[in-house]
Amino acid sequence: MGVFRRVILPVAWLLVFAVIAAALVKIAFIDGLKPQGAEPAPMARVETPVVPAARATVTNTVQVKATVQSDPVIGVRSTAAGTVVHIYVEQGVAVAKGDQLFQVKSERTKPASTATTPAEKSTSEPVYVYTDVLAPAAGKLNELTALLDQQLSVGEAVGKVDPGTFTVSGAVNAAQQFRLLAKPGSAQISLVGGPAPFACPAVTLRNNANDAGATTGGSGTGGVGMAAPAGALPVAAAPGPGGETQTGGASTGTLSCPVPAGTEVFAGLGATMTVSAGEAKDVVTVPLTSVKGSVKEGIVWMAGAAAEGKAPEQRPVKLGLNDGSKVEVLSGLAEGEQVLEFVPGAPAVPSQQGYGPGAVTYGPAGG
Repeated sequence: MGVFRRVILPVAWLLVFAVIAAALVKIAFIDGLKPQGAEPAPMARVETPVVPAARATVTNTVQVKATVQSDPVIGVRSTAAGTVVHIYVEQGVAVAKGDQLFQVKSERTKPASTATTPAEKSTSEPVYVYTDVLAPAAGKLNELTALLDQQLSVGEAVGKVDPGTFTVSGAVNAAQQFRLLAKPGSAQISLVGGPAPFACPAVTLRNNANDAGATTGGSGTGGVGMAAPAGALPVAAAPGPGGETQTGGASTGTLSCPVPAGTEVFAGLGATMTVSAGEAKDVVTVPLTSVKGSVKEGIVWMAGAAAEGKAPEQRPVKLGLNDGSKVEVLSGLAEGEQVLEFVPGAPAVPSQQGYGPGAVTYGPAGG
């Protein structure tokens, strides 16, 4: 037992420490000096997304957020100068266009040339003319200020007629206005919380520049009512905050349509106008992002040269209808030809292949 403790155990510990020292030397001075294998370094490569010209059906449908507005009241003006001698109707009654409202007596001197005798020439008796002032439109006579024996001048305002009609109108931006260059026929109106959608047959598109002096709101009663036959001009809708439409972009025009008779609406009711301005079936199309320009003429960039590392070739094309995402190509591009998905230099936007105009992908070197 004494030999084990004095000889064998110390020798065993020396062997253990020797093994540990050898292992540390190997790790530090042998394995650590071996060259490391080259790991594949990540790299980025830019791929230019391309799309083929493909056949599709293009339906040019424009949706506009709109509002129901009361048509403005129509002023009643005297059409003759003279004295009011008779009033046919009272304020507050319903009138039809052309109804007699009141009568004006005008005095005129008989011309001397029409006298046939010396006595007639010496006495020029006055001639009286009686003129009926008529209602300018159908509706409710909201106001009539003419009084018996009142002296009136030509054009003097003496009353107001509320037509009781309504107009649906909304602001459009430049892109929507270009898509509606062909005169829109009818619109489908969907009211928020109102009756079922209905057709509005008389759509009017106006430029803001042409209507700079027009009013932006109806001055009628604004109450609930049944829309009467349209006879008043549509009222332009005010654009959204900052002069922008509710669908985005600065307001450049107003799309409006008179509400058909018999449709129960009230002023301030929200609506959506859906206008169809044409359809092209089975035509060659490309995405709008591939074309510089979207109306009549445009430019596309061919993908062949870009795939070979050369500058892409520009090609002019004739354009037709577009639906906001793709555009009809009338000439200049054949079905199947490859074009860049995004116009060179255009801002990056999400796409199915990444982010345009160049999609960046990551992978190992040489992959």
